[in-house]
Amino acid sequence: MCSGTEARKHLTAPADPSPAMRPRSPPLPFHRTPRRQIPAACCLLLLLALLPLPPAAAKSSTRAITDNEIREKKNACYADIENGLWGFACRSSATEKENCVLRCASPECYNLIYGGDPLEEGELDYIRGQEYKYCMVKLSLGESLDGVKGSFNYS
Repeated sequence: MCSGTEARKHLTAPADPSPAMRPRSPPLPFHRTPRRQIPAACCLLLLLALLPLPPAAAKSSTRAITDNEIREKKNACYADIENGLWGFACRSSATEKENCVLRCASPECYNLIYGGDPLEEGELDYIRGQEYKYCMVKLSLGESLDGVKGSFNYS
């Protein structure tokens, strides 16, 4: 027969149990979870990626905006106006809606061409319409807008 000490040796766990046999410690609460350190180089790269590009580099393109693309932009603006995103004033009349669409499609070109003299009720201004489209083309190419206003003066 075994003595009591010998029996206890057989019942107790071995001194160095295998990893599969070790009891798992309970998971740490969320607020005590160890954080991973983000390398400084990764932070720097992320910061550089988020910096805005210079306007010329951001807008320059090898091809000009097409009439279809201008039409798509305007249609998206019409939808935004109809959904109330531009306020009641833009839906008060057809002329106000057209001014808002032009401002929405290209604020820079709108300010250059129509800025101080928006379309008035019943006004159809073919010359300024052509200048506006020309402005959008020049803007899409990243070119200077100097000389756009007044470039279609038919006197």
